[in-house]
Formats: sequence, structure tokens, C-alpha cells
Amino acid sequence: MVREQGQKAVAQNRKARHDYHIEDTYEAGIVLVGTEVKSLRQGRASLVDGFGEVDGHEVWLHNVHIPEYSQGTWTNHAARRRRKLLLNRHEIDKLERKISEKGYTLIPLSLYFKDGRAKVELGLAKGKKQYDKRHSIAAREADREKQVEIGRRLKGMR
Repeated sequence: MVREQGQKAVAQNRKARHDYHIEDTYEAGIVLVGTEVKSLRQGRASLVDGFGEVDGHEVWLHNVHIPEYSQGTWTNHAARRRRKLLLNRHEIDKLERKISEKGYTLIPLSLYFKDGRAKVELGLAKGKKQYDKRHSIAAREADREKQVEIGRRLKGMR
């Protein structure tokens, strides 16, 4: 049997970058049961309501929805169970210190397979206020208009 190579994306949390300032990212392994892996290989998962928590020097992922495997039997998994994340001790200690500060949280940004193993990208995030969201939208639109204008000038259009 040939071993998988490369990276295959399963799910992304696009709304997270809009709602939070991502200060640091971490790649963590995730402990799954067999039917969860099969469901993920079909490309089915949702990170929308997910968050991470440090509990007793272990990191746990809550509210990530991995639907039940359709060909599963009575051994199928619960869709929104909490899942253990695999990080190094110094990473967990650093996360624990940061999360204890006011306003910081762990948000799953993406879920993917890397060389055949399920991984989750976690972001250490601080929530944005409404005016921050408007500011980032305005900056994105200004960059877009700038790129359009550069393209017009390069083509010789006015």
C-alpha cells in the first residue's frame, strides 16, 4: 500500500480571520476514532463553532462537527464530541499562559491531512470589535481598487 504524500484540505474556517485577530498559529495532531477519519476523508467537517481549551495540561477541541460516517455501524462516533489535540509540552505551556490573559482564545482555522495524518491548524486569537471589522473590509477594498488601477495603467487604459 502506497503511503499518502502532501497535504489535502478538509475544512476551513474562513469566518475566523474576519472575526478575530490571529496572533499566532500552531499545527496540532488530533486524536480521532476510525469512523471520524473515514468521514474526514470524504471531505465532511465544519469548524464554524469550534474552539480550543487547555484543561489539565492537555488541549481539547470542542464543537467541531464531523458528521457520522454513512457506512458506519453501532460503533459510529458522536458528531460534536470533544477531541484531544497533540502538541508539545512547551507549546501547551505557552498557550496556557496566553489564554489565561483576558480576551485570548484558541480557534481552529483549518482541518487537513498531512502525509496521511489528520492535523488541525489552531490560531491564538483575540476578538475584533465591529469597527475593526469595518476597517479591515475598507482596507481590503482599497487594495483591490489599487490593483485594478495598476492593471488599467499597465494595459494603457485610463
